[in-house]
Amino acid sequence: MDVNKPEWLEQMEGIFETLNEGVLIIDDCNTALYVNQSLSEMTGYAVEEIVGHGPGRFYQGEDLEFLLKQVRRASTEGQHRYEFFAPRKDGRRVPTILSARAIEDPDGRVFTVVLYTDITQQKEAEEKLRDANSQLEKRQQEIDAELELASRVQQSLAPQGMRWGNLEVEAFYSPVQTIGGDFGLVTPIGDHHLNLLVCDVTGHGISSALIANRIYAETTSLLDRGAHLGEMFRRLNSFVVQKIAVSGFFFTMAVARFGQDGRHMHFASAGHPPAFWVAGSEVRRLDPRSAVLGCIDDAVAPEPEENITLDRGDRVVLYTDGFDEVFDQHGEMLGVKGLQEIVRQGARLPLAGLKDHILERVEAWRHGPITDDRSLVIVEVQ
Repeated sequence: MDVNKPEWLEQMEGIFETLNEGVLIIDDCNTALYVNQSLSEMTGYAVEEIVGHGPGRFYQGEDLEFLLKQVRRASTEGQHRYEFFAPRKDGRRVPTILSARAIEDPDGRVFTVVLYTDITQQKEAEEKLRDANSQLEKRQQEIDAELELASRVQQSLAPQGMRWGNLEVEAFYSPVQTIGGDFGLVTPIGDHHLNLLVCDVTGHGISSALIANRIYAETTSLLDRGAHLGEMFRRLNSFVVQKIAVSGFFFTMAVARFGQDGRHMHFASAGHPPAFWVAGSEVRRLDPRSAVLGCIDDAVAPEPEENITLDRGDRVVLYTDGFDEVFDQHGEMLGVKGLQEIVRQGARLPLAGLKDHILERVEAWRHGPITDDRSLVIVEVQ
């Protein structure tokens, strides 16, 4: 075979043998004139098993047709790269990047130089990455299913509008994520009391929702037992400080309890945004008497409740700070005063209309995505 080897190739062999890539040189009849040791080791064929043979000995069918097409392209279009494989003697395929280039020697003979770059490790890494992504996707689907179930559970705990005696209640709940840290209650205790409550747990997402659900369970238990509002605050505060004890964690709460006649209301709030008492076109603030709960032992005031007598047509609005802590395009926060004005402007609307009015006006003020959970409970004495 050496007699057909051009002089330039004999001069280049020393360089080709130093390369990590496999080198194959074929003539214009597609016969192999030279193969370096790297390609021999890559394929498992001895050099003499390759030299003097055409590609038809190593490739068949569509693979051979594709390879010959690339060789023709190299002769007309210049150097180009493509992904292919090097056939091993044991029948396996070595994934490679082939770089083919046609050259012409001084005698006008055309040869094709093909470089084989082994990308086995790259392919193995890609396969591992695909497997990892598949596992992550499967786990994400499991998490999404779990979150969907958790969302359904939490939605079942959301406050619901109702009619109780001469009280009409409208409610709204929306977490900023699938599940959130706000919750509300509209809970009648037989024919004796109706409890309205909103609670805001710090943070968002799974951890806040878990703690919120735990506080929810403790709260409903205390309400069912008819605990006074101040005593309920003290027990909830003690429970969180002693049992949960997470640094920087706290929660706020506002509660309104109505008697049978619907006109006498016990109200208590701990660290929560002021509630609104709507009497005609006047909107009064009901400010919290106690501090935020869950941080310190003595967060609850000595006299945490206030007793209020309502008239027919009066309304009480409870909400979480997802309604007042919203910002417009200039970075100005709506605030309690802004929300109070929105309530005043909608005071003459029907109860359901007032709820929609609050939602629409707050949405009109907000610029950018929603960043906090939102709970809203409105009651009217009819």
